[in-house]
Amino acid sequence: MKKKSLFFVLLLIIGCSTTQQIVKSPFITPDELKHHVIYLASDELEGRKAGTKGNNLAAEYIANEFAKYGLKPFGVNNTFFQNFTFISDLKIGKNNSLTIKIKERIYTYEPGIDFTPMNFSEDTSITANLVFVGYSISSDSLEYDDYAGVDVKNKVVIMMRYSPDGDSSGSPFFEYSTFQKKIITARDKGVAGIIFINGPQNENKNQLIPLRLERGSMNSGIAVINLKCSIAEDIFNSYDKNLDSIQRFINKNKKPASFEFTDVQVKLQTHIERIYSETKNVVGILEGNHPTLKEQYIVIGAHFDHIGLGGPGSGSLLSDTIAIHNGADDNASGTAGLLEIAQYISARRQEINRSFIFVAFSAEELGLLGSAYFVKNPPIDLKNTVAMLNMDMIGRLRDSVLTVQGVGTSPVWNEIIARQNSDSIFKLKLGQDGFGSSDHASFNAKEIPVLFFFTGLHSDYHKPTDDWNLINYEGQKLVADFVTKIALDLDTISIKPEYTKVAISSSQREGMRGFRVSFGIMPDFGDDAKGLRISGTRAGSAAEKAGLKANDIIIKFGGKSVKNIYDLTSLLGDYKPGDEVEVVVLRGEETLTFKAVLQGR
Repeated sequence: MKKKSLFFVLLLIIGCSTTQQIVKSPFITPDELKHHVIYLASDELEGRKAGTKGNNLAAEYIANEFAKYGLKPFGVNNTFFQNFTFISDLKIGKNNSLTIKIKERIYTYEPGIDFTPMNFSEDTSITANLVFVGYSISSDSLEYDDYAGVDVKNKVVIMMRYSPDGDSSGSPFFEYSTFQKKIITARDKGVAGIIFINGPQNENKNQLIPLRLERGSMNSGIAVINLKCSIAEDIFNSYDKNLDSIQRFINKNKKPASFEFTDVQVKLQTHIERIYSETKNVVGILEGNHPTLKEQYIVIGAHFDHIGLGGPGSGSLLSDTIAIHNGADDNASGTAGLLEIAQYISARRQEINRSFIFVAFSAEELGLLGSAYFVKNPPIDLKNTVAMLNMDMIGRLRDSVLTVQGVGTSPVWNEIIARQNSDSIFKLKLGQDGFGSSDHASFNAKEIPVLFFFTGLHSDYHKPTDDWNLINYEGQKLVADFVTKIALDLDTISIKPEYTKVAISSSQREGMRGFRVSFGIMPDFGDDAKGLRISGTRAGSAAEKAGLKANDIIIKFGGKSVKNIYDLTSLLGDYKPGDEVEVVVLRGEETLTFKAVLQGR
């Protein structure tokens, strides 16, 4: 009887239901971490993609937890939410049209059926003559130029995808075969508009490229469409030219076969409708107790969004699979850690000196949009921010190995980290640089000391298999404990820590992939400037040495127009270490020109 009574008392204390009720402990526990992850990574939330119902449910859950812990709302209008809008999709607008006049006959084509605007396209109208430019490759080193002998200025050009070697990555033409490179080449030749086709030698020659939002969906400053190859073949046939034979000739001989159509006029109008959605950061605050230090802030953050159902352009590593990507490690794990740390510190709020801001960021997967919005619209003066601690993918601790990035961004970090890992719980992999592909980078660009905690990539990254049952909850607790101890240690320092800008090391350069040179800027993905706005430069980089600063808008690089990050990335491939390049930027109302000496990667 006593045993039964005790059993029922325990049930009342613990709670027992099919919804997995658990004890709410003021300590960080594996069970509570698991409880949060199971909900955030549930099918109900459908992958938490920014702008979706599942993302909103996750935001509400986090806000409710913050409220339970006694955090004060620190969003807009006395709520926990900091709302912002972003481009969530693209669709073919109403004002798309294509007519081609061949001699005296006019042919009209249907958008979405015969042609489609591409996500690089500018909204514009053009009437111009037509020129065929092969693969749109122009290279002195390869002694190959599709633009030699033809006048393309203010013309519409029709070009084939890929290269004379197809899409082979081993081809010397490969670096010239991307959409971005072809567009830049055409734009710099003075072209007014571009028609891409799949050549007749390519598979699915009449399959149009779907218009969809990708990270590369940025306005190139020129009209760009994709046309069915069969229509292009008809145009060629009207001039007794065979497109299939021409492509075979170029591919076999590695020689251009460009020409201008006589008496062919293209009338083209492009219009891409950008669909805007709303999402929200979730922001709570615990006010400090020290009379002066409470006006300083320690920010602890993690992003809570993921990539939804996956699919092309989503970032899924199984892009041909439509399935819920639950994102248990990325980043329900970091969000759960954020919640547990908020609960732990809130239970000890009378002991803290400084104020603590807890932020769950949205739209990180779309380019750090949430954290970029936060630092542009901060609820505090960012100059009073002591540091930002970021957790992204902390749920797969293996062999006690924990990566901590950003250690070089303040002189205080090495000592604090060593002190809090004096028991050697972790085998630490320390990185100095505060830049990176997670939300701490937005704060680092504002010259705020940062630390980034990460337990490493794995085979389930950005796949539907990243689920709650694969999380190491005991290890996740250790990481959350470690972050908490570092935060509270930082709170005891009487002087606001100094920020240090970190130069990228030679060993880091050697490990980086990509082109031969590095420029050293951080792009502002949340900006829609007519050019490339930067939010910062790396210490010791070519960009910093040249004199570029945060908020500069790069409009030309080496005499060529820059409309977005993909333009700059493509242009960097033309240079080698030690080359000097002229960079033109907009700084406020001024147009400034700098000389940058490019460094090796």
